[in-house]
Amino acid sequence: MKKAVIFGDQKAGVVDAPDPKAKEDWAVVKVHASAMCTEYKMFAAGGGADNIGHEGAGEVVEVAQPGHVQVGDRVIVLPQYPCGKCALCRSGDYIYCENNYNFVDFMGTSDGSGTFAHYAVKPSWLLPPIPDGVSYEDATMAIDGIGASFGGFQAIGLNTFDTVLITGLGPVGLGAVVNALFRGCRVIGVEPSTWRAEMARKMGAEVVYDPAESNLVDKIKELTGGRGVDCAIDCSGTPQGERLCIDAVRRRGRVAFTGECSKDLTIRISPDMIRKGLVMTGNWCYNVADLPAILQVIQESPLMDLLISHVLPMSKIQEAFELLVSGECAKVVLRPWE
Repeated sequence: MKKAVIFGDQKAGVVDAPDPKAKEDWAVVKVHASAMCTEYKMFAAGGGADNIGHEGAGEVVEVAQPGHVQVGDRVIVLPQYPCGKCALCRSGDYIYCENNYNFVDFMGTSDGSGTFAHYAVKPSWLLPPIPDGVSYEDATMAIDGIGASFGGFQAIGLNTFDTVLITGLGPVGLGAVVNALFRGCRVIGVEPSTWRAEMARKMGAEVVYDPAESNLVDKIKELTGGRGVDCAIDCSGTPQGERLCIDAVRRRGRVAFTGECSKDLTIRISPDMIRKGLVMTGNWCYNVADLPAILQVIQESPLMDLLISHVLPMSKIQEAFELLVSGECAKVVLRPWE
């Protein structure tokens, strides 16, 4: 098979690799589409990676035993390699599993662990069906494009009466705009990229601020009768964006953090939590019980064509990474067989 790799020094390309094989209840999927995500950060940093991609959709082509799927099924390739047996997995919160398989130990190779490839191999219970009429490209949005912020909004109970602040309007943040508008919410955004700020406005965000503007909290409060927004979700993965969410939300407001961030954020227990009465939660992906609702957004939202801004052949992986680094895109989807 062919797979995309990051060589290092901001260079990427396509190489040959052995085809993965089905084993026990793990099935082989022919990947027809794979959305790009955090992999671009490795590319931008000059690092290397041999097996990349975690947002795939495709067709089951091999099974080793009867299970949840059969050859010919159109499926979403959900991320990670959870055990499927612990309480978290059984409750649908598999993404938080603490007993993930070691892919190399189980399969004897790392090939097949990424979705930027002709084939990927997954436990069959992580391969939910794609509804009829949903393209492979749109199906990839069920992972991070729509799924990530959907899970965050579920955690804070976002509803049609809420005004929501979204900090960071990259691919995940633009997905949050789609989700919030689908729920009938009023949307305020913060984003430094001119291209992405304009896309959010085109989608229907009422106002989009540049994070470099002064007095953002005051400006946001002016739009909300002096109270602040009801809810906020950080998709920027920056302490500045996270802090703005906390400061701009009203008393008894709700905040979700979905942007990955390794830098420190100071949360003051008394003024932020007790005196303001905030609910704050970190959220990684979503409970699989929410997948039907996520697919409903994908099927019914008129904004999906805007969320997927580029569809490129995997043979143009270098161009795709450079596009993501530029910030002039929303979700970029690869077609591995082109």
